[in-house]
Amino acid sequence: MSLEMAEAIRQLTEEGGYTKESVKHIIEDALISAYKRKFGTSENAVVRFNDDLTDVSLYSRKVIVDGVYDPVVEMELEDALKLSPDCEVGDEIEILVDPHDFDRGTVQTGKQTAQQSFRNFQKDSLYAEFKDKVGEVIIGYYQRERNGNIYVNLGRSQNDTNNIEGVLPKKFQSPRETYKKGDRIKAVIEEVKKTNAGAQIVLSRTSSSFVRKIIEVEVPEIYDKTVEIHNIVREPGYRTKVAVYSNREDVDPVGACVGLKGVRIQNVIRELEGEKVDVLKYDKDPRVFIANALSPAEVSAVIILDETKRSALAVVNESQFSLAIGKQGLNVRLANRLVDWSIDVKTEDQCEEIEKITAESRKAAESLFNDAQEEMDIETIADLPGVDIHVAELLKAAGIERIEDYLDAVDSGKITSIDGVSAEDNDKLQKLIDSVCEIIDEPAESESADAAAQESAESAADGDEEQIEFECPECGARVTEDMTVCPNCGVELSFEYEDEE
Repeated sequence: MSLEMAEAIRQLTEEGGYTKESVKHIIEDALISAYKRKFGTSENAVVRFNDDLTDVSLYSRKVIVDGVYDPVVEMELEDALKLSPDCEVGDEIEILVDPHDFDRGTVQTGKQTAQQSFRNFQKDSLYAEFKDKVGEVIIGYYQRERNGNIYVNLGRSQNDTNNIEGVLPKKFQSPRETYKKGDRIKAVIEEVKKTNAGAQIVLSRTSSSFVRKIIEVEVPEIYDKTVEIHNIVREPGYRTKVAVYSNREDVDPVGACVGLKGVRIQNVIRELEGEKVDVLKYDKDPRVFIANALSPAEVSAVIILDETKRSALAVVNESQFSLAIGKQGLNVRLANRLVDWSIDVKTEDQCEEIEKITAESRKAAESLFNDAQEEMDIETIADLPGVDIHVAELLKAAGIERIEDYLDAVDSGKITSIDGVSAEDNDKLQKLIDSVCEIIDEPAESESADAAAQESAESAADGDEEQIEFECPECGARVTEDMTVCPNCGVELSFEYEDEE
């Protein structure tokens, strides 16, 4: 039996992929289940292995008592002394159980328990085997299809003789790919789910990581970190953009990925069933990176509109506009995702029109501002734009606050006696006043008086030439001496003048 046990454990550990601890656990569970089936309890069952795992023994632990109540867990002192002369009441003793005493039903129970333990171990080992392989590429073969989901035969597990089955959901299938039974399918492990059956391995051919793994296989420079992938964005079945950069100045990252005569990138495109792949150079300058991201279109200029909001304007020639936008906006949409900026594409003519409208708006705004400035009254020295505030405060302290007061002080020479205000300060202030204010010369006081008198005399002369007005004696309406009838009441009028003595 020892040789049979040793050979069985060797086959399970070396060929079946089981660990010694797992084999011990399975055998222990089987023996304890059989013991419980025979004796009705397993609380006092003990399983012991020898050091080299060549043999296993099953014991029944019993308490030594004086008067047995339950023979399954208790033993008379008299019987115990036959096995161990030194035992006493209250001690525990282990009695070897002969497996040959088990009936057929008991053996069958132990066998079923062992089989169930093996199945559970296989489930756990399957999940443990694949959970760390998420993101890796695996090759399988088309097995069947159900509700659009493709089930793929992935071969045999390390711990199982049965084939492992992966599922390629419809949402993770490229729209340009079709399969039939037996077709080879290469996919990336997207997720591993633990289920009652063990593990469900979810595959994908649409993720960016799938393209990354394919490129790493085709480009040795990426594998050895000479060239690194900055970002990959993809519209599965239509277009993929890959941004790469080099850690060495003498290595062209784009050329390394494309390969001689495009051999490397063609292998990638072939694996993607003809999907277009743009390989472009990553640059820390967002302007350069945005221009590269819009390839294959040629960009004339990139203008950063708002760095905080990460928005930019790409200017292209009219002939490159449709190429930059792409079919249904695909090219610019992928470029947005690749650089993580909001890119607006305009032609040169559109930019000129926008610039013209902007210039006119700016000019109108400046005109309104200038008009408002002209209408604004400047009365005090402190109101002058660009005036030295310290000088304005000194003049105010000296009683010179208004511009007119300052000009009078300059004319009278009083300005030179103000402490703290130098001749240079006066020159600057005078030039500022001349440039900002319009000086209107007012006539002298005597000239103003003469002009007023002359105006009064002219007014009096004009009054003499006007006709003298009277009041109608009937209605009081105003009448003049040239009237014969009152225009209001119709009474006849006559005017008599008395000679002055």
